[in-house]
Amino acid sequence: MGVHPPKQERFDLATNTNIDPKGVARPVEEYRLEPFGLYLARPTPGRPQFHYLESWLLPELGLRITDFWFNPGHERDQDLYLDVVSIDVNGDVWRTTDLYLDLVLRTSRDVRVIDSDELLAATAEGLVSRQEARLALDTAFATVDALAAHHYDLAAWLATTNTHLTWRR
Repeated sequence: MGVHPPKQERFDLATNTNIDPKGVARPVEEYRLEPFGLYLARPTPGRPQFHYLESWLLPELGLRITDFWFNPGHERDQDLYLDVVSIDVNGDVWRTTDLYLDLVLRTSRDVRVIDSDELLAATAEGLVSRQEARLALDTAFATVDALAAHHYDLAAWLATTNTHLTWRR
């Protein structure tokens, strides 16, 4: 599989939509704006793996944290999925650019960094700059360190940054 350009998404609070990387506008059931970030919850029609997602966009941490509601038979051994992203906010529109690296968190057990091969390939192809690649690596390393220092408890770590996430489930 060839390397793909960074995936970009748009989150439009005024229209209650999430425009996915393919340009498809998805209705959002709930947006919630907090001083530390943006929460969204929406169904994911047509996805065989999961039927719903909840995400927090945290600009200061360079993360999108997602809880996927998996369909039976597609469950994964994970509690949360953390995308390393850059986030741009312009009024009611939030934009994310995925920086390839992802972290799979199993609460109170461990965290695993994945997709470093994609980041390296994208950097080699000039799809992300060396500065963006460095930011992605620094963000991933800092996140792993913080989670490990808090026994892989995301809420415990984020509480130290005055970030308190709430979820539907």
